[in-house]
Amino acid sequence: MGLRAEMPLLARHEGEWAGRYVHVDKDGAVIDRHHVEMTCAILDDAVYHQTNRYRWDDGRTEVHEFPGTYLGGGRCGFDTERLTGQFWELDADTIYLTWRFKAEGDDLRLFELIVLSKDGGSRSRTWQWIRNGECVRRTLIDERRTA
Repeated sequence: MGLRAEMPLLARHEGEWAGRYVHVDKDGAVIDRHHVEMTCAILDDAVYHQTNRYRWDDGRTEVHEFPGTYLGGGRCGFDTERLTGQFWELDADTIYLTWRFKAEGDDLRLFELIVLSKDGGSRSRTWQWIRNGECVRRTLIDERRTA
């Protein structure tokens, strides 16, 4: 069986996405916001690959690649120079991720839910940044499929 069959919801995320990230502190104050264009792909029905292209209103840009390895049992892992973690499908609409930024150490962990709309045209993503058991930041992301 290939990755698309093992993780059918992940396969529904394949394509081009555009949206906006809003980062808020633990009290809800906005501390950053930026645009994203994202490509999600399953290569050779065996490997997940995501490219995030970020753009801030002040002209800054960043591009990050996220290659994922299928671990079996409906789970994928990723390990880049910046972060490491895993993700899996919770139900027919929701993917769960947990990861950490390597530069931040083990005391900061991130937890994300991605909910895909029934028609596959939009998705909502929420990150919780947990340091030593306390939520110190949240990231809210709304995206629309562009291709």
